[in-house]
Amino acid sequence: MAREFSTAVFSPLTLLREPRLRAFHLFGSAVLLVALNPPSAAQTDPTHPRVSDEQINVNWFYGSYVPKNVPVQTLKRRQRFQLYIRQTYTTPGIYIKTTFFAIHDQITDRNPEWGDGLDGFAKRLGDRQLQFIIQNSVTSLGDGVLGWEPMYDRCRCDRFSPRTRHAIIRNFVTYDRTEKSLRPQLMPYLGAFSASVLATTWQPGNPSWQVRGYQAVITQFSSA
Repeated sequence: MAREFSTAVFSPLTLLREPRLRAFHLFGSAVLLVALNPPSAAQTDPTHPRVSDEQINVNWFYGSYVPKNVPVQTLKRRQRFQLYIRQTYTTPGIYIKTTFFAIHDQITDRNPEWGDGLDGFAKRLGDRQLQFIIQNSVTSLGDGVLGWEPMYDRCRCDRFSPRTRHAIIRNFVTYDRTEKSLRPQLMPYLGAFSASVLATTWQPGNPSWQVRGYQAVITQFSSA
């Protein structure tokens, strides 16, 4: 019994030891290097308003957002890295999301080769956790390189209709570094696609990366 429990607990770590995940480790290192690189003179320009930490918020249910009473300002590199850490590691939302998806995978017997016991659930939990880390990393890096706004700005309105319209539109567009001009909201979908495609390299049964990538994009759209 103790041996079975130990196997189940350490199954996610087995996924991390998979040689084919070296690309992910290299990518994660690149994210950290970009995020921790000393800020340039433009970033420390005193003429630019300092971004308040009040702008960096992560809700456990729908992710990062800017409160409607806080002005939207371009995030500096430190704030972007702080947001990435909160979204990916230090707030309960990522773990609630991981558990919810892993339970759904267990019920629907996704990747049946992993079985339906505790060991299978641990593998599905580790699988989803790695996918969400990759997704957040791709999204954060892409938005950072392009200077696009990574957070949802709550509608500065009171009525239901304008709030609904604002929420729908923001699924498809975001702001550039001016926080005024709109750009296509590509990075969350690219992150979901990339994570799901990379996951097929360690998932059993040789799943189709095209199908899994497509399913991930649809799931991201429906949960945005």
